Amino acid sequence: MRSPITGIAALFVLFVVLIVGYSSVFTVSQTEQVLVVRLGEPVKVVTEPGLNFKFPFIDTVIPIDKRILDLENPSQEVIASDQKRLVVDAFARYRIKNALRFYQSVGSIPAANIQLTTLLNASLRRVLGEVTFITVVRDQREALMGRIREQLDKEADGYGIEVVDVRIRRADLPEQNSQAVYQRMQTERQREAAEFRAQGGQKAQEIRSNADREATVIVAEANSTAEQVRGAGDGDRNRLFADAYGKDPDFFAFYRSMQALEAGLRHNDTRMLLRPDSEFFRFFTDPSGKRQGAAPGGSTGQSTPR
Repeated sequence: MRSPITGIAALFVLFVVLIVGYSSVFTVSQTEQVLVVRLGEPVKVVTEPGLNFKFPFIDTVIPIDKRILDLENPSQEVIASDQKRLVVDAFARYRIKNALRFYQSVGSIPAANIQLTTLLNASLRRVLGEVTFITVVRDQREALMGRIREQLDKEADGYGIEVVDVRIRRADLPEQNSQAVYQRMQTERQREAAEFRAQGGQKAQEIRSNADREATVIVAEANSTAEQVRGAGDGDRNRLFADAYGKDPDFFAFYRSMQALEAGLRHNDTRMLLRPDSEFFRFFTDPSGKRQGAAPGGSTGQSTPR
């Protein structure tokens, strides 16, 4: 019969083997590289993903991210070559290309971010301090970002870091300067607007004056033409009246009397103070239009007043 002590010893040995076996392996994922440190001294760097072995209890595995990492830089005030102050907001992208050098120089990603922030600010001041405000804001921003990335990458190489990209998110004047520039721009635009309005008003007045002058000329020419036409019409009318009077004096006298009656009774007020035997009513008293008391044979004469 097996002794209980033998069973307990076997279980203890199995437990120790499991612990040793578990401490002898480690796994490297796709997004990291591993630095193996033995008693404080780096031994090897594992960059390939998978299962790997190490000495138990004396080797330490330090995972280091191998993805592209972000570096958010706080806004910095930079003085351009034309002595204008700029508030620059920039960021960088980097990755760890040498895990051993990275571990020996900075040791961790937070420490690396602090160091890279200092280097990035120095590169920003160095590069942007050599150019003017307009160059930074408008003309050569892409080229300037390339120069900053090259300088930062060169300095970060000593930490085992490769700088992938540097971008200037915003480069603008400080708030107080921006307000002053805005007010100056607003004043300038208002002055230009007032000038344009004045020029427009002057043009409008010129156009209006030309139109009034042309309208006056057109009306005068029209009135002149109308007077000429009216004069010709009056002449034709008088000639027709003269011909009609020559052909039939009695009818012409009757027609002229009817026109006089129409003109006299045209308005609303038709009250007249006339004698019944007035010349105005002669065709009402006698259809032939002869005056009362005319002599026989067609001679005319006035009646003897009473």
